[in-house]
Amino acid sequence: MGISTHILDTSRGRPAEGVTVTLHAQQDTGWKELARGVTNADGRVKPLLESIPSAGVYRISFEIAPYYARLGTECFYPSVSVDFRVNAASEHYHVPLLLNPFGFSTYRGS
Repeated sequence: MGISTHILDTSRGRPAEGVTVTLHAQQDTGWKELARGVTNADGRVKPLLESIPSAGVYRISFEIAPYYARLGTECFYPSVSVDFRVNAASEHYHVPLLLNPFGFSTYRGS
C-alpha cells in the first residue's frame, strides 16, 4: 500500500511544518533514495511512497535543524533517521515522529 509519515513537535503541541523528509531503501550497494518531500501544515508528507516495491529495510530521514532554526530554537539533533523493516509490501507503513528540541520518539502507526 505505501509508506507515510507525520511529525508532531511535542514542545509546541503542533505539527512540524516545513521539514524535509527523504525515504531510502537499503540495497546491496548502499541506500537508494525513493522519495523526498516537505511536511505540510499538518506535519504530513502523504503519501511519501504510494506503492512499496519490495520487502526489505527502509530509512526515513528528517532534516530537523532548519525547522528549529526558523523558530529561533536550539536543537540537539540536526537530523533524525529511522530505519525500519517492511515484511509485506502489500501493507501500509506509517512512521510518525514525535519531536522536541532535545529528543524524539517514533513508532509504527496506522
